[in-house]
Amino acid sequence: MTFEWAVCLLITVAGLFYVFYLPGKLHLGPEKTRASYLRERKDVVYENLRDLNFEYRAGKIPDTDYHAMKSSLEDEAAALLAEVARLEARAEARIEARVEERSAAAAPRKPRS
Repeated sequence: MTFEWAVCLLITVAGLFYVFYLPGKLHLGPEKTRASYLRERKDVVYENLRDLNFEYRAGKIPDTDYHAMKSSLEDEAAALLAEVARLEARAEARIEARVEERSAAAAPRKPRS
């Protein structure tokens, strides 16, 4: 009886170790920014628009549903593109400000008389 308990305990401990063990170094993948998320979402919306167009041409979707869904997807795509453009413009402005700061710091200063 004790042998069976020892085997059960060993299997339980091994199972728990296998399930809950975290190695020292985890690969978390690339860090996602808001802009990269928006670009991925834009790609998904464009793919959905292509699929919707295909299904409409195949006769699977009625006209009213097609136009409503197409309008919704186009609105979402426009909002995504606007936000991506806004984020990129803000990032560009930050980069230009840094360049100006560094060029101002690197410019030779006139000695005081």
